[in-house]
Amino acid sequence: MEGPTPVSALIHAATLVVAGVFLIIRCSIIFENSEPVLLIVSVVGALTAFFAASSGLFQNDLKRVIAYSTCSQLGYMVFITGLSHYSVSLFHLANHAVFKALLFMSAGCIIHGLSDEQDLRKMGGLLHLFPVSYVMVLIGSLALIGTPFLTGFYSKDCILEVAFAKHNFAGNFCHFLGCSAAFCTSFYSFRLIFLAFVNPSNSFKSYVENAHEAPIKMIVPLMILGLGAICYGFLSRDLIIGLGSLFFNATHTDIAHFDLVDSEFLDAVIKNIPFFFTVLGALMSLFLINCFNVNKKFVFDVKLHPISKAFYKFLNKKWYFDHVVNEIIVVKLMNFGYFSTFQTLDKGLIEKVGPSGFTLSLFNLTSSMTAFSSGFVFHAIFLIVMSAFLLLNFLFSTAFIIS
Repeated sequence: MEGPTPVSALIHAATLVVAGVFLIIRCSIIFENSEPVLLIVSVVGALTAFFAASSGLFQNDLKRVIAYSTCSQLGYMVFITGLSHYSVSLFHLANHAVFKALLFMSAGCIIHGLSDEQDLRKMGGLLHLFPVSYVMVLIGSLALIGTPFLTGFYSKDCILEVAFAKHNFAGNFCHFLGCSAAFCTSFYSFRLIFLAFVNPSNSFKSYVENAHEAPIKMIVPLMILGLGAICYGFLSRDLIIGLGSLFFNATHTDIAHFDLVDSEFLDAVIKNIPFFFTVLGALMSLFLINCFNVNKKFVFDVKLHPISKAFYKFLNKKWYFDHVVNEIIVVKLMNFGYFSTFQTLDKGLIEKVGPSGFTLSLFNLTSSMTAFSSGFVFHAIFLIVMSAFLLLNFLFSTAFIIS
């Protein structure tokens, strides 16, 4: 969905895209009474988190990378509601709103100062040109990947811990895909930072010459959001997910589904699995994208290998999801709509029986009637006399029969 960056920040952070999650949270009492629906919600949410995160790995549009991370985080929010922990989902929703708005607004500052350029491949070396935006993107990205003690850490790790504490198929499935999505999130977040700020410049000369940091009226909101991305999760964790909080009491959870306490007593190794995946994603990004101190020829050969190219194309094309949908569904529906409903029904049956058929019949009738009028006066007099004669004949005949 294309749009101005402030609009994107508002939509992705607090309004449109999270409305469905909020609706599930408010309808918790309905979902709690249907085990199959909860299973479907959790599985679909986990698949969404991994699918969107993997699709964002090799996107080249700055805003598109952040947008795919939104879709991935929505997957986290949805699958934890499927695991019956609605307050945790609300907590992640609120935390995500802060750092995602920060990321979008920071991206807008970069795009604004770089002559409206959004392609990451045409950036690089912006660290010294956009120092404030760089710091804000770094803070937002660290909060997004769940860096300890930043806002995203408290809700994201809580979601994965609760998923593991379920000790059933849905919980293990969500935990595995959630950790895999955490790896992808870390990879594309650091890839964005490396390509935009750290790597050597790949921008046009005119872009670099006219590049400028955002004005103060754009920087102040970034600083407020940056402060929130650092502190908000720590300050609100007990308010939203603490036992007995008003947010917790506003939702309904069956006591048999409640595992928030159990998640607190997991082994430390289990609790740190998301952190290990995050560090692994960051190191992979450092190795493949910012390869200054490694064997460049080896990395170059890896990138040009046919399997690597096919993998890159597969993820860059979003698992060919759009292609499959267009070929299997959209094209067939459009063909059916044109050849069947439009030509056969609309242009065929309905128009022939309805407006076109009525108009044509009326036109033929009036044409037949106008054939009686030649425009000559003696023809008109003849018709009047003959009509009067037939009328009188009819009247006398009727009177004779009655009498």
